[in-house]
Amino acid sequence: MTPEQFIEFARVLPEPLLLVSGEGLLLATNQPVADILGLRRQELWGKMLFELVTESDNDILKYLQACSISRAMVIGSLTLRLNDGQTLICRSQGAVIQPWSPESSALILLRLENRVVASSNFVLLNEKIDELAKEVQRRKQAEEALKKANQELEIRVEERTTALQETLNELQVTQTQLIQAEKMSSLGQMVAGIAHEINNPVSFIYGNLHHAHKYTEDLLKLVQIYQQICPDTPPEIQQQVEEIDLDFLIPDITKLFQSMKVGAERIQEIVKSLRNFSRLDEAEFKQVNIHEGIDSTLMILEHRLQARHEYPEIKVIKKYSQLPNVTCYPGQLNQVFMNIIANAIDALEASVNNLNPQTTDNQKLAENNPQIQIKTELIDEKWIEVTIADNGLGINEQVRSKLFDPFFTTKTVGKGTGLGLYISYQIIVEKHNGQLSCFSVPGKGAEFVIKIPIAILNKS
Repeated sequence: MTPEQFIEFARVLPEPLLLVSGEGLLLATNQPVADILGLRRQELWGKMLFELVTESDNDILKYLQACSISRAMVIGSLTLRLNDGQTLICRSQGAVIQPWSPESSALILLRLENRVVASSNFVLLNEKIDELAKEVQRRKQAEEALKKANQELEIRVEERTTALQETLNELQVTQTQLIQAEKMSSLGQMVAGIAHEINNPVSFIYGNLHHAHKYTEDLLKLVQIYQQICPDTPPEIQQQVEEIDLDFLIPDITKLFQSMKVGAERIQEIVKSLRNFSRLDEAEFKQVNIHEGIDSTLMILEHRLQARHEYPEIKVIKKYSQLPNVTCYPGQLNQVFMNIIANAIDALEASVNNLNPQTTDNQKLAENNPQIQIKTELIDEKWIEVTIADNGLGINEQVRSKLFDPFFTTKTVGKGTGLGLYISYQIIVEKHNGQLSCFSVPGKGAEFVIKIPIAILNKS
């Protein structure tokens, strides 16, 4: 860069700039330098840098030499002699423009800056930097705090959502249990009412059968005595004897009364089972015969065990052991038997539907042979066991692990609530301190095992 080029370049710049040689000859300046010194720019032409500063010639030459051989900007300090006799300490920044060599002198560009102003600006800049750093730190802290608050809020929202979902599930379970309990209570009351209404006329019939039979036998004896005394009966009586077939009527009427007696006794047994099952609405803790509860449940479900057009008869095999009376909630135990046996019937009906639809009913009967086996056993002096098993399709492990979960069901919508086994589990485990387990192999049926203590403390 020539001095002329420098003058053209520096003229538009507001900073004080000087172009000097490596020996300190002032080659060019711009107007801001002249303004600092209080001179005209023309007066500076041809001067030596030593004439404008208070530093020694040796110090100036060392500084210029350092600027000449350095590839970076060299910071220094120059004290200017002002035209009014004052001095001004300036910070200088020197950089070589034309590299120094033995053949040619280096051209050095010096930028001057009022040291007081520079120091003030430097302090101000540092303050601004400190403020900016603090602001950045505050913002980072605010961001961290906001991030932490968001994480805590998300955790709280998730916990609250989980708690609300659990509460909703509990309310749904409670609501369904109340509905189920109300249904079972209504069923118990209805069954008890039916049993009472049937029992009165049946008792009247059964009680009078004995007298009717005796009266009939007396009349027949009278007829026999008459036949012995008057063997020659008038034609009209003989004709009537032949029409009613008296010889057949006399032995058959005894069989007829015996059949009527057996039928009345059967009705009485049904009434007894209905009354036993009607304990569903009882909350009383009492000693009962477990077998009576199972039998009454089977009687209630008997219509589903009988053969129908699309389903074969389901055989019930009972293997009862000698059991003592068990202290329990009889109505609730009957509900457990009802749920498990009804599920077994559903499984057996599903196994029939799973057969080849082209097979005939007789083939289905031969292939399926549906059975429910109910076994009771006295484990020891403290526990009894009731096993209810079917030979249906069985249950896979994935379904079996969820059997006792609330609202879990494999049945179609409207056929199952998913609470039958859940309620049964609560009744056995929580109400009776017992155990309820399920064992199954797919294709080989399912087995439910109920274990309850013979005597437990009254749980109010």
